[in-house]
Amino acid sequence: MNVYNKIMKVFWLFFAIVLFFGVTYKCFVEGFDRWAVYYLFVLLAVGMYFFKIWMMRRMERHIAYMKEQESLNQKK
Repeated sequence: MNVYNKIMKVFWLFFAIVLFFGVTYKCFVEGFDRWAVYYLFVLLAVGMYFFKIWMMRRMERHIAYMKEQESLNQKK
């Protein structure tokens, strides 16, 4: 699962960068009024990247907590 999370984190960052440059290019070629709304998808991809980082940290803390609880239960 850890490998999957790292791959998806890189995917969202890469997708956001590619989408940003693609939308920016189209804005200059065809006009900002037509393509500016697609920056919302760039923001969505960046948001997914940060959400993935947050969830990975949360999962790591939870796993550490579960190991701590398990070690406390074994000492009893």
